[in-house]
Amino acid sequence: MRLTPADRWHVTLRFLGEVADERQADVERALDGAAARAMFALRLAGGGRFGKGPSTALWAGVDGDLAALTDLHADVRYALDATGLTGDDRPLIPHLTVAYARDNGVLRALDDYVGPQWTVDEFVLVRSRYADGGGYQNLRSWPLR
Repeated sequence: MRLTPADRWHVTLRFLGEVADERQADVERALDGAAARAMFALRLAGGGRFGKGPSTALWAGVDGDLAALTDLHADVRYALDATGLTGDDRPLIPHLTVAYARDNGVLRALDDYVGPQWTVDEFVLVRSRYADGGGYQNLRSWPLR
């Protein structure tokens, strides 16, 4: 089993894939309009998995004010699509990847898990650095009101 380090924990609102450096300003301008949302509360609860075999991603589910999370997701998606920066069109499945493993023991442990509530007070533009050795780079954040 390979646990996901805490510094890589995130809930993805929209995956864009590779974006040229010269388009970063376009992405940031688009996201400026998505930050008008109010803060809201979430917590981790339950779990699931994506995939099979050694690359199975085990995740904790997200619960709480899912309507507010869905609205923020829609705002981000609309803002990026309007600038031609389309990304992954899969539906939002709010989750936090906690491990990669074949072992279902972790998954069973998540079945009844309900974590503490936290306030979502910002969203962040993140660049994946896996081609450079791994991890993520936070490029800019937008506070929620």
